[in-house]
Amino acid sequence: MSFFNKMLASVGIGAVEVNTHLEKSSYYPGEDIRGVIHIRGGNVDQNVDRIYVKLMTEYIREHDDKKFTESFIIAKVKLSDSLVVKQGDKLEIPFEFPLPLETPLTLSRQPVWVHTGLDIEYAIDPKDRDFIEVTPHPYTSVALDAVSELGFQFKKATCEHHPRLGRGLPFVQEIEFYPGREYASRITELELIMYLESDRLTVLVEIDRRGRGLSGWLERSFDMDERQCRMILEKSELQKGPTYIAEILKNMLDRQI
Repeated sequence: MSFFNKMLASVGIGAVEVNTHLEKSSYYPGEDIRGVIHIRGGNVDQNVDRIYVKLMTEYIREHDDKKFTESFIIAKVKLSDSLVVKQGDKLEIPFEFPLPLETPLTLSRQPVWVHTGLDIEYAIDPKDRDFIEVTPHPYTSVALDAVSELGFQFKKATCEHHPRLGRGLPFVQEIEFYPGREYASRITELELIMYLESDRLTVLVEIDRRGRGLSGWLERSFDMDERQCRMILEKSELQKGPTYIAEILKNMLDRQI
């Protein structure tokens, strides 16, 4: 193959192409993601050091009163060692990996995607990006339904930089709700951070209280109008359904406000 074609391939012209086909587009944390990577050889033989897929998302970091969006690799799976993709080759590489339990939900357009890459020395690496929808795990779904049963309405969800609370991640996903009629006079906002495990769900609950009169003004002035608490919901409790969990949450809210 000519030197000219090799030079073109090194900058991506006539080079190896990669395209990933996922079994479906919607998953919940803990579910297996399955797909096939389709690789098509270019105009020259090329040495591929490795093939990998990464699960990625974004979070917001604040610095000097400015907000920045940063990408983060939640998981990376190596699918092959070095190989040669010959001119005109057509390869298929199936893969499967579990969607990590800490994967954020794709609420409020939170992006989560599968990034496929081929490492090729001295050349532009071929890449593919496939966005997926991440829906609530059955445990998380019970908790969210419980919040809804108490009349709270979804406001927004954001992934914010917070390594102390991230449990190994540099961010947490904060899910915010407006209060319904029962709590409208006492709560301005309810915020949840959820940690999913195989046998339980831990929920950090932050209550933004609606202060009244002089005492309310003082609380707001000194940032004392927020209350934080935690619920640890075991699998056996979650299996009892949203109404049971709603009663636990209601008792907690009533104690705090």
